[in-house]
Amino acid sequence: MDFFSDYTLRNVMLGTLLLGMGSGLVGVFVLLRRQSLIGDAVSHAALPGIVIAFLLTGTKDISVLLTGAALSGLIGTLCITAIVGTTKIDTDGAQGIVLGVFLGLGFLLLTHVQKSPDAAKAGLDKFVFGQAATIMQRDVILIAAVESVIAATIFLFWKEFKLATFDPEFASVMGFSPKRIELIITALTVPAIVVGIQAVGVILMSALLVAPAAAARQWTDKLSFMGIAAALFGGLAGAGGSIISSQVPKLATGPVIVLILTAIAVVSIVFSPRRGVLQRILKHKSLKNAVRLSRPKTVTTVA
Repeated sequence: MDFFSDYTLRNVMLGTLLLGMGSGLVGVFVLLRRQSLIGDAVSHAALPGIVIAFLLTGTKDISVLLTGAALSGLIGTLCITAIVGTTKIDTDGAQGIVLGVFLGLGFLLLTHVQKSPDAAKAGLDKFVFGQAATIMQRDVILIAAVESVIAATIFLFWKEFKLATFDPEFASVMGFSPKRIELIITALTVPAIVVGIQAVGVILMSALLVAPAAAARQWTDKLSFMGIAAALFGGLAGAGGSIISSQVPKLATGPVIVLILTAIAVVSIVFSPRRGVLQRILKHKSLKNAVRLSRPKTVTTVA
């Protein structure tokens, strides 16, 4: 009952619950399009934007810092597109380059701020690993608004997303531009990541995007069920991480959420009745026994 009466605990649980659900839903299309590294690239690219926003404004207002993170993450995605379009480097290579460069720039700026006289009031290093305890009611409202827009956009463009994900050639024939659809998915990925940086941090945010979708993929072959399952897994990990971290002193919420997601993914990979490792082992043993029993027995004759 403390979660309904305590202001901080209630905000943290609601915020991480919504973050997990929204990130899991977007992560379905990121995973199926084989662009899992985009989560790392965008989240790491957001770090210099946070520090630059603080240097320009001198305020720690979360809306200002997240605006800087969003702009920086968007610049990172544009850099990835430019590298892929103008060089022979593939998407994974471009994402890796942007990830490393922007993260290095972010830490360089962060070190500069920490050594400045404003270091005591900055506290920007908390965005590296996240600090869910700082989520307030206005942050929950912001998270709810962002995740609602993301969910509504996915619902409106569900058929287009589905078609472009599984058959981009046919989507082009039908008059849909796969590049535009990819741009929309990327545009949804950036706010989904940026709004969760406060709770999980730039280092761990990609796990909140990919792990729920990876776990959900093990249980179903239907896209709609996969989206629902990924949202449920993400929400469960977010709420569970906030509850566990509140019961243990000095236990960070972000890493606990990622560990719960890891446990869900491992259980799904091992015990899923469709794609699980255990199910494959049992099927392999059953097939071997069937082959062994079907072999004709050799009869030896004595002369």
